[in-house]
Amino acid sequence: MAEDRTGQTVVMFVSQRTGMDAEGYATAAAAMDALAAKQPGYRGVDSVSRDGLGITLSYWADEASAVAWRKHPEHAETREAGRGRWYAWYMLHVAEIGRSYGWTRP
Repeated sequence: MAEDRTGQTVVMFVSQRTGMDAEGYATAAAAMDALAAKQPGYRGVDSVSRDGLGITLSYWADEASAVAWRKHPEHAETREAGRGRWYAWYMLHVAEIGRSYGWTRP
């Protein structure tokens, strides 16, 4: 079961991939997942993808941690590569989680 994320900052990344260079995309995505997990304030990620449409939620201790990740040089470089190759479009939304709970089948 997912943890309580109340008070965390969530970065919601919704994207449509072009289908170009799928292997390069997979390599870059794995590298960014590993790099994000090492950043101060990182709290986790949830991600789904279907037919090139992806939704990734990354969780951060606070807004400053999320902004620091956005400014990370390797992340910025990969973001530019994504704009040039891998994404037809993307939308990014940032919010503070006001309430969080879960349920698990017994």
